[in-house]
Amino acid sequence: MRLRALLAIATLLTPILTGAAWAETLNVGVAGTISDGPFFVADKEGYFKQEGLEVNFIRFDSAAKMMAPLGAGQLDVGGGATSAALFNAAKRNVNIRIVADKARNSPGNGFQAILVRKDLYDSGKIRSFADLKGARIAVSAKGNSEEFLVQVALAKGGLKLSDVNEVYMGFGEHIPAMANKAIDASLTTEPTNSFMEAAGTVVKLAGVDEFYPNFQTAVSFYGADFISKKPEEAKKFMVALIRGMRFYLDGLKDGHIAGPNADKLIPILQQYGTVKDPALLRSLVVNGIDPDGNVNEDSLKATWGFFRDTKEIDGSTSVDDVLDMSFAKAAVAQLGPYTPAK
Repeated sequence: MRLRALLAIATLLTPILTGAAWAETLNVGVAGTISDGPFFVADKEGYFKQEGLEVNFIRFDSAAKMMAPLGAGQLDVGGGATSAALFNAAKRNVNIRIVADKARNSPGNGFQAILVRKDLYDSGKIRSFADLKGARIAVSAKGNSEEFLVQVALAKGGLKLSDVNEVYMGFGEHIPAMANKAIDASLTTEPTNSFMEAAGTVVKLAGVDEFYPNFQTAVSFYGADFISKKPEEAKKFMVALIRGMRFYLDGLKDGHIAGPNADKLIPILQQYGTVKDPALLRSLVVNGIDPDGNVNEDSLKATWGFFRDTKEIDGSTSVDDVLDMSFAKAAVAQLGPYTPAK
């Protein structure tokens, strides 16, 4: 009787203990933005489960705030804009790594833009980058990639950051600040761009894809413990993520969610993201992404140079020190080349 009972228990436990049914739960930091789409797709479409993984999405205001938990092993994966915090963490031997693309301003996908107040544009006061001298320009934070983009735009008008008055505020705060004329211009991202354009308070001076094509705005990160302690899970996660990237790309056309997969992608973004209106989602200019997860290294190095020159970092750690594309390359080798949906 006892042997029979033990055999019965073993039979019940077998599906739980076998690799096919076991699912490793991973903590993934997200901002809930559209550029998190590939993460969300991989979860909704079951790509993570097919790799034996479960994910727990944790919301953050910015990627800079993910650095500490990624370094401490509280987060396995994160995604967002590069910042000085990444390189400063590397200097302390916190081995967070950039492992894949997340969002780029590929041509036609200028989801970030320099905006100016409509009254200033209509009056002719600000019609070019050179006209921004003395302007109050909003950026999301000091020492991140958006601030670097403002410098790039100003340089095209013969100006420097010291020629303008930077105002640091979250993207959502740009809306009332423009309406109240508290700022003159901004570097803003979707969907905030569309909100302000619909309100009639701003005019788009230029999309980032126009003055810095393929700028690498955001990347995917692996935490130090994830790479060292869960290497197999890290490989599997990337396979699912690259599949999510390709699904996301198949939802795009001409910078909007209007591709073959659009009708499948929209509900996923509604469910997981912060934008719930399907009509608004279809109207937004959305980010591009590389189907193989590749990053624009030249762009990352230019941003690193800005952080060094502005003393946000001391330059002792480089982009090469925080870049590990081996997981993406292995995933692509397994999945094969990307074939766009028709």
